[in-house]
Amino acid sequence: MARKSGTKKAPKKVTPLMQQYFKVKNKYPDAILLFRVGDFYETFGEDAVKASQVLGIVLTSRNNGGSDIELAGFPHHSMDLYLPRLVKAGFRVAICEQLEKPSPQKKIVKRGVTEVVTPGIAMDDKLLDHKQNNYLAAVTFGRNDLYGLAFLDISTGEFLVCEGTREYADKLLQSFKPAEVLYSKDRKKAFEQQFGDKFYSFHLDEWIFTEDYAREKLLEQFAVTSLKGFGVEDLALAQIAAGSVLHYLATTENKNIKHISAIGRIQAGRYVWLDRFTIRNLELIYSPHDTGVPLINILDQTVTSMGARLLKKWVVLPLKNRAEVEARHDIVDYFLIHTDLDRELTDQLKQMGDLERLIAKVPMGKINPREVVQLKRALSVLVPIRESLGATGNDDLVKIAEGIKPCPDLKEKIAQAIIEDPPVNLSKGGVIADGYHEELDELRNIIQNSKDILLDIQQREVERTGINSLKIGFNNVFGYYLEVTNKYKNQVPPEWTRKQTLTNGERYITDELKKLEAKILGAEERSLELEEKLYEELVIFLLDYIRPVQHNAALMARIDCLLSFAKVARKNQYHRPTMDDSLAIDIQAGRHPVIEQMMPIGESYVPNDVFLDNEEQQILMITGPNMAGKSALLRQTALISLMAQMGSFVPAASARLGMVDKVFTRVGASDNISSGESTFMVEMNETASIMNNISDRSLILLDEIGRGTSTYDGISIAWSIAEFLHNNGECRPKTLFATHYHELNELANKFPRIRNFHIATREVGQKVIFLRKLTAGGSQHSFGIHVASMAGMPRSIVERAAHILAQLEQKSIENGLESPDGVKTQKVDTGQIAAADAYQLSIFETVDPTAGKLKEVIQELDLNRMTPIDCMMKLNELINILQEDN
Repeated sequence: MARKSGTKKAPKKVTPLMQQYFKVKNKYPDAILLFRVGDFYETFGEDAVKASQVLGIVLTSRNNGGSDIELAGFPHHSMDLYLPRLVKAGFRVAICEQLEKPSPQKKIVKRGVTEVVTPGIAMDDKLLDHKQNNYLAAVTFGRNDLYGLAFLDISTGEFLVCEGTREYADKLLQSFKPAEVLYSKDRKKAFEQQFGDKFYSFHLDEWIFTEDYAREKLLEQFAVTSLKGFGVEDLALAQIAAGSVLHYLATTENKNIKHISAIGRIQAGRYVWLDRFTIRNLELIYSPHDTGVPLINILDQTVTSMGARLLKKWVVLPLKNRAEVEARHDIVDYFLIHTDLDRELTDQLKQMGDLERLIAKVPMGKINPREVVQLKRALSVLVPIRESLGATGNDDLVKIAEGIKPCPDLKEKIAQAIIEDPPVNLSKGGVIADGYHEELDELRNIIQNSKDILLDIQQREVERTGINSLKIGFNNVFGYYLEVTNKYKNQVPPEWTRKQTLTNGERYITDELKKLEAKILGAEERSLELEEKLYEELVIFLLDYIRPVQHNAALMARIDCLLSFAKVARKNQYHRPTMDDSLAIDIQAGRHPVIEQMMPIGESYVPNDVFLDNEEQQILMITGPNMAGKSALLRQTALISLMAQMGSFVPAASARLGMVDKVFTRVGASDNISSGESTFMVEMNETASIMNNISDRSLILLDEIGRGTSTYDGISIAWSIAEFLHNNGECRPKTLFATHYHELNELANKFPRIRNFHIATREVGQKVIFLRKLTAGGSQHSFGIHVASMAGMPRSIVERAAHILAQLEQKSIENGLESPDGVKTQKVDTGQIAAADAYQLSIFETVDPTAGKLKEVIQELDLNRMTPIDCMMKLNELINILQEDN
């Protein structure tokens, strides 16, 4: 949640400076105010306490009209060091600058907030990750479980909106990972209930989230009379979210936002549905594990920041349109074959820099001279890129080439105005190129050659007057002067003005000398002022080129992503998938794209074939031991399908893939204790979401459904889910169902589109060798006890577990669960359930006599009165009972 920095109430008697401080602070009560005082940024009161703690700077105090107030500050030139620390610590920061130069006539200079920096509004490179967007999001709550969302990256100008259900809103928030989320303050509780407290958030007044106000803000920003051209005219909730974002920018002093020139719609129907559980479980862009490696780390071989940011969006938004997917494949295929073009384009893109963020700095006045020159270099690179792409003969690449706009006028203007290697800081001067402005050239000539100019005047006057002893001097009273000895004073021209008489001579001034004096003495200051003026004019000139430069940046990012796919395919031996409109997935020798890269040296990943369709092999019931590779097989099947629809080649010998529209996963164990949800409740929530959203083109991964509850509950739920997926009558989603419940192997005998497979193993003595090969037929063993042994479990526990397992297996239900012929719902005899429950609860009673003794001792325990020592002694007694009977 957003942190409040608080406002310290102004004392009755305060100094003029502190009066000014409190006046400004009251306008920004929720931000830490950096108050410029001379060469320092100062913080006061509660702000000072927080700043000193976060920044590690000294906390002191300042006299405030008879009372002290806390004070902490740092030099103004250290802003780049300290500002990122405050923002990353979760604080909003208001920067209050001196708006005029100090002078003896003014007791206090005018000050005002020039910028408010928050986690979601950042332009400073030190606050941004160059490989990912920094989104400011807004959420609007509508009726009937409908939400409006807006995502703005002020550092690039990208502005996206959408509408959808809570699940869709949650999925996008998880995928885009905004740095800050806005919502109406009357929805604070609802926001936390629906989306949790993991986002940095900030609430605004309710009146901001109204349709009329929001629409007005959007029309004003884009200078249009309708939003039809952006495709968002009918999205009222999305418009409200977008309008609240623009309002927020204005209140944080971000008013020069001409680079936000368009708004786009995220069309849910265009992309494969991936809920937040699937994005997490498949580890697409991040891994929940400390040592985990997400898919994006394997696929990202981009060489530009804008390419890396776009690739992240491609990974979480795979395409559903086959023509678009195959167009990407065509380009990747071309790059893969034409390695020379691949290298050539890569070298050129490396010179591009972050064109997207460079041009975004222009309207905000934050682009420095060195970045302007980088913009020129990027524009220069566009020309050979356009020529290279245009010569390929590939329709898609030629189309991209035709869309590139090199902006020659802009490039030429920058080349004329700015030197090739300018300083970063404009205030140091030496930025504007020689020959660009006549007056500036004259001033520079005066500064650099003032002595020569004075000598030239002296020489001319000697020749004109014949006064050979004439000298030019300077003092603080008269400035520059001509000194003539008494011998030549009768030769002084009448236009000279005498200023001082000496014993041996006289001093004179001339109009030319006074004008030159004014130029020399003010040349340094004037030249800096003139350079600043000329640079500002150049930046204003750049404003007209924001749209074409942004367009070029988008094209270069696209090329970078496709080149990345080609590099990964070449390096990792990926192959082009065959895409069609069938409902089949046919993968030959498929591999997990991440795991195969993490294998120890000398080991190779074991590939597997997977075939799924809706006619013969809709559901694969996969059994096998822990650690054999069931989960990896499930994930690699989904990843191969998704990678293909991102536009990438895939880790398989071949793949014929029908387009999928949704991918669901239910894997792993997790809980949400803070919300009162157990591991099993989370599992059932995720599974219910899947069952309620399936389609013919869905791909479902179910890993160990039902393991969060008792054995027979779990088997019953898993069995019923499998029946539903097969028999629901509305659709036949392709399903990979990994399970430890060998009883589910019986399903293949009952249902025509369910097939049993297992991950092969080989037993050698007491050891189990995992072959990691998917093989037809069910497995009868889980080898869980073998895995426990491999983990280092004490031998006595392992042996005892094996003994208990043998006896339990003797008492297992011999015929399994029966499925009625021709009936879609499973009817289970209530007597059988009762027997199962009784059996389920009678492990200690049915194994052997020792269990009875153990139960007797345990039932006599009074845990509420036992000390830790008592517990240890009782545990030792239980161990002795086991040892005596064995």
